[in-house]
Amino acid sequence: MSKNNTYILAIESSCDDTAAAVLHNDKTLANVVAGQAVHEQYGGVVPELASRAHQQNIVPVVHEALRKANVKKEDLNAIAFTSGPGLMGSLLVGTSFAKSLAMGLDIPLIDVNHMQAHILAHFIEEEGYDKPEFPFLAMTISGGHTQIVRVDSYFNMTVIGQTLDDAVGEAFDKSAKILGLPYPGGPLIDKYAQLGNPKAYKFTKPKVGDLDFSFSGLKTAVLYFYQKEIAADPEFVEKNRNDICASIQHTIINILMDKIKKAVKQTGIQQVAIGGGVSANSGIRKALKDAEQKYGWKTFVPKFEYTTDNAAMIGIVGYLKYLEENLAETGYTDTKVMAQSRLKI
Repeated sequence: MSKNNTYILAIESSCDDTAAAVLHNDKTLANVVAGQAVHEQYGGVVPELASRAHQQNIVPVVHEALRKANVKKEDLNAIAFTSGPGLMGSLLVGTSFAKSLAMGLDIPLIDVNHMQAHILAHFIEEEGYDKPEFPFLAMTISGGHTQIVRVDSYFNMTVIGQTLDDAVGEAFDKSAKILGLPYPGGPLIDKYAQLGNPKAYKFTKPKVGDLDFSFSGLKTAVLYFYQKEIAADPEFVEKNRNDICASIQHTIINILMDKIKKAVKQTGIQQVAIGGGVSANSGIRKALKDAEQKYGWKTFVPKFEYTTDNAAMIGIVGYLKYLEENLAETGYTDTKVMAQSRLKI
């Protein structure tokens, strides 16, 4: 098949979601995700349990993706997979499966940086969604990462700001845990925040230099606030949950927006894209769209299914690498590529 008729199978297993997708060029034919409810009782992801669940899920998930796409494995041109960053045990399951399948089919194997994939998910062809033009600023916000990245081309990215401690997703989840909400708590804070007063309670914003972030101080502020109010009224959270969640979310959004506004001013780039699981948050999406109207930015918010960990975003990076490295002609593949728990953009 020519490079203009390319089928990519993509595999994502960096954390607690086992995902597989099939792309025809830059268009998604199937995007299947199997979650892992086993972690809910522990209040967070347990790495060993995650890797075991990946082993159970990966074959049926890949099979279902191929079935939904109506594509036979013999029609595939390449296998793309997440090589990092992520949980090592989880990454190894996806890496080993991808290597074996690529070798068995004798087709190229393409390793993908998970963080690049969150950014390049904007280039999946999707009706009703514009694609950013280079250069643009990408704010990647997830459970494990908070970064502002200058993107000059598909594979020329520079991190210009990042968290010094907790990621924004951790700030949401840890605050939710303090309030007694079940894991994952971030979406619940968003849910209750939509019913509350965002200015009911004031939480201080951490002071860190330039474009970097810090969220550990906010978590501590929420804890001290909780302890003080519960001591005075044991039912305080129950009575004021909506307002508390709205105030926490309002503070987090202000921290993010302050930094991205500063990045726009410093770089002169007025195209801003967001990605990562926390970009599903309704308040953050609204704040970004409001900024577009107020400051004249061009903003890009991905389709909901491409925000959380998914394989379609791995597939689009695989497709772009397939073209850039001319793999249709060379057929080159490096089966020695290793999974890496830490991997920079």
